[in-house]
Amino acid sequence: MNSPDLWSPPEVQYCFALVNTSCPRNVRSVLSVCAMYTIMVGAIVMTMLGNMVVIISIAHFKQLHSPTNYLILSMATTDFLLSCVVMPFSMIRSIESCWYFGDLFCKIHSCCDIMLCTTSIFHLCFISVDRYYAVCDPLHYVTKITIPTIEVFLFISWSVPIIFAFGLVFSELNLIGAEDFVAAIDCTGLCVLIFNKLWGVLASLIAFFLPGTVMVGIYIHIFTVARKHAKQISTGSKVKQVGSESKMKASSKKESKATKTLSIVMGVFVICWLPFFVLTITDPFINFTTPEDLYNTFLWLGYFNSTFNPIIYGMFYPWFRKALRLIVTGMIFRPDSSTLSLLPTHA
Repeated sequence: MNSPDLWSPPEVQYCFALVNTSCPRNVRSVLSVCAMYTIMVGAIVMTMLGNMVVIISIAHFKQLHSPTNYLILSMATTDFLLSCVVMPFSMIRSIESCWYFGDLFCKIHSCCDIMLCTTSIFHLCFISVDRYYAVCDPLHYVTKITIPTIEVFLFISWSVPIIFAFGLVFSELNLIGAEDFVAAIDCTGLCVLIFNKLWGVLASLIAFFLPGTVMVGIYIHIFTVARKHAKQISTGSKVKQVGSESKMKASSKKESKATKTLSIVMGVFVICWLPFFVLTITDPFINFTTPEDLYNTFLWLGYFNSTFNPIIYGMFYPWFRKALRLIVTGMIFRPDSSTLSLLPTHA
């Protein structure tokens, strides 16, 4: 005999059981809740620890105090803040489909979310500019990429997203024209960021498509130049002496590794963020019918870019692995540790 409970619809659960205007909770199986918390907590911890290692390494070791590394340090700080201020609250909202932290903090959280994600993307864009001069114009690199230049990059990377995020959320320009939809879904325990048609496009252009296009364009150019250099080196090495040939092969190998790293950087960036920003543009045009779980999946895929950044920008550099070893073994606490050599002597 079949129990009638198996066929009856599950009882609706609410975010706030004693509040009449409460939003309904998303009822999930215990297994799926455990799996989601495991994946998201793992991502948060990895993002926190990975970026903390980058911050400590560059801040502590004097040999790493270079204009390029200050840019990477700032990006790691951005990604670290995202893992502390944004991701834990987004995790609870994504799994429980409820916001338990009040309306004011909802707005602040939304501002920090937009600001830190955009700042991280802007940093990636400026790092690509830095790499362009390093690979394509190495003779002028030292005169072009100076501390004042990096300060301008950092000022733009932080100020534009702060003005954009806080200005947009608190002015509610993104809600103009979507008032009926907002009124229809309004309930206690809701914290969603809704973009109208205009701001869905504008926000995606400012936060992703403009810096992303610059970044992809620069990396494609670097990729082309690096391949050209490698071809010239392999052709030139045929008419050089044995000693010079080994030097050229090493240089060619270095160019190839740099090109491979850039391909991974570009690929990961596009895979992580493109689905979310395409969704942000299309959602208002399909009357906000995107399933909540699909939206959260794409949002977390974007967050994962901040998890991957220290792995990509860190693990590809020997100094990062050496710094990690010194931190883990506690050698960083030695009085003279800040002057230790982390870079190859020939660099």
